[in-house]
Amino acid sequence: MILLQVTTVADSAIVNASDSSVNLFDLLLKGGYVMIPLLLLSAAAIAIFVERVLTIKRSAKTPPGLLNQVKALVTEGKIDQAKMICSQNETPIAKMLEKGVSRIGSPLKNIEVSIENVGKVEIYRLEKNLSLLATISGAAPMIGFLGTVTGMIQAFIAIAQEEGSVSPKLLSEGIYEAMITTAVGLSVGIIAYLGYNYLVTQVQKVIHKMEYTSVEFIDLLQESK
Repeated sequence: MILLQVTTVADSAIVNASDSSVNLFDLLLKGGYVMIPLLLLSAAAIAIFVERVLTIKRSAKTPPGLLNQVKALVTEGKIDQAKMICSQNETPIAKMLEKGVSRIGSPLKNIEVSIENVGKVEIYRLEKNLSLLATISGAAPMIGFLGTVTGMIQAFIAIAQEEGSVSPKLLSEGIYEAMITTAVGLSVGIIAYLGYNYLVTQVQKVIHKMEYTSVEFIDLLQESK
């Protein structure tokens, strides 16, 4: 008999817990209008991250041995062939080499400046929208806090309008609904921040390769003088 009562109590507790549970979609809806900009920021962060990852990977795929091929052709005086090999690739390193090869015959300082200008343009393309991703990582938590503050204000207004004793359920629901925006804002901000730092690291790797290639090419021109 006692075992039957315990089982009945346990079953009723499970039913009540399942009834009171809230799925993720309903939970997000309870965040209010502030959830709209947060969801838009999260979508923008994901789109920027995916687009930048694909762009940086394409930029980093320089054909192996390209620099050695260009150096060998330049040493042999086959300038046109060296330019043709560079033009067949759209990576930043290939574009820098192509510009340097096309300026052979000019003063060495002019060649260096030309390569640096191409490098600056390519770096700007690599870093495109990274500042926007950094802005999202900082703005999302602040928007989430704003939603929490406005939600708390609404909760306390509702409490103030209650006559008699305030229901603990009313107070708890108002607080947790207000805290939803903080949780979502922090989540979006953390993801955007991690994505931003990852992309910056990958861009720095490509920039290092570009700098190494330009130095090697300039050294070749100095040796061939």
